[in-house]
Amino acid sequence: MDLTVYLAGEIHSSWRDKIQALAKEKDLPLTFVSPQTDHDLSDDIGENILGEQPNKYYRDDAASSINNLRTQVLMNKADVVIALFGEEYKQWNTAMDATTAINSGKPLILVRPEKLIHPLKEISNKANVVTNSVEQAIEVLEYIYK
Repeated sequence: MDLTVYLAGEIHSSWRDKIQALAKEKDLPLTFVSPQTDHDLSDDIGENILGEQPNKYYRDDAASSINNLRTQVLMNKADVVIALFGEEYKQWNTAMDATTAINSGKPLILVRPEKLIHPLKEISNKANVVTNSVEQAIEVLEYIYK
């Protein structure tokens, strides 16, 4: 049984590569999808497709509508969502994706550091599983196959 895993979270570190490498080491039949991780492409996609916008507001609006469509399609196809909350960046998109997963009935594994326990208490309470590391998140997925 193959599972598709949506990897929600910040795009500035290599945590997705780490998860994919761990899954490969364990020979897990997982396919990974995610938000657009090319930051420039994500920011430019509205103008790339719809043309130059009159100002930054409309530029961001055009890009976000296309990015939201992409996320919706990929998350709808996913069997499970892993949402990583890191310590370094603002996590608005991660919170939105985790909430979307919850509201869509998608199984959610939340990865969050100890220092974010309090600010993420409500989302943590709604997640299926809360872990402290990507290694633990992969162990949860591995357990599905045991």
